[in-house]
Amino acid sequence: MIVNDVISALEELAPLAYAEQFDNVGLLVGNKNQEVTGVLVTLDTLEETVEEAIEKKCNLIVSFHPIIFKGLKKITGKNYVERVVLKAIKHDISIFAIHTALDNSYKGVNYQICKELGLINQQVLIPQSGTIKKIVAHVPKKDLEKVRNAMFNAGAGSIGNYDECSFNIKGYGTFKPNEDANPTVGERGILQKEKETQLHLTFSKHLQAEVLQALFNSHPYEEVAYEITTLENTNQNIGIGMVGELAEEVDTNVFLEQVKNKFKLEVIRHSRLLKNKIKRIAVLGGSGAFAIPNAISAKADIYITADLKYHDFYQAENKIVLADIGHYESEQYTKNLLHSYLTKKFRNFAIVLSQKSTNPIQYS
Repeated sequence: MIVNDVISALEELAPLAYAEQFDNVGLLVGNKNQEVTGVLVTLDTLEETVEEAIEKKCNLIVSFHPIIFKGLKKITGKNYVERVVLKAIKHDISIFAIHTALDNSYKGVNYQICKELGLINQQVLIPQSGTIKKIVAHVPKKDLEKVRNAMFNAGAGSIGNYDECSFNIKGYGTFKPNEDANPTVGERGILQKEKETQLHLTFSKHLQAEVLQALFNSHPYEEVAYEITTLENTNQNIGIGMVGELAEEVDTNVFLEQVKNKFKLEVIRHSRLLKNKIKRIAVLGGSGAFAIPNAISAKADIYITADLKYHDFYQAENKIVLADIGHYESEQYTKNLLHSYLTKKFRNFAIVLSQKSTNPIQYS
């Protein structure tokens, strides 16, 4: 097994195409073709994490947070980021980070929080838009089934039935086949009349390369006429945050105690309590102040997240309870999620769960 095999498996869970634009996900250190001796799964990659990987003979670290977030102009070991990179390179250890790709995965970070809290009827809090693409390809009638099936197998799906049309395709005079070419139709690069149909299919944006390759490989023309557009539909299976419900209403103070016990908290910072009982819960692991309006719109009784500042709590406006449980604490079960997933994918391989806490915040 090589590093890219692990990456491919992780992209089935959380395609990197859905990570936030500001993020730095993917293979940050190492060679994707390197043979893997073992995988260490962690929340953060610190110097002690690399040392743990060395000790446990793991040469691939799968991390939730990226150790390299901003660009590095020098790697001299002057700070913890550079020291981690130097140590990893010295010991031939690859580092892969998944971060907001997993945040935006339906079965990712926030699904795990819902699971820990026992929530049901989960829905994505902020669905992503622009994740669905539409391709229109011109295909000879006789080749339609072959092309369509190839594109289906690559992950595309039909958006409806369209009437077949006849086209007189011209304007390809600049296309000049090389000496090894074998055009299906045409003379001196100019296509003649051919009975064709338009094939309309939709696909998830992370599959674009595969869908296009399937089209090119199955299509009889060497120069394929096609168009791709991005649809504005929001995707209910991709996006950040989640909202769900408790099976039954629970006393608010009892629920907060349950959260403290489940997430191993000494204290919860929260806004004024509004109801004696709550049922509908919004969650967003990590820094979630930006989603307060979305939690209110979702009619959640309480919104559990982290990194709320003083003035963020004013946004509750007696409409919702805002609860800050801490950044590390909100995401602490993420490494368990990744470890469980990879263990099922690679049953006969060493997938090691890091035993070190990487929480930089201490409480006294």
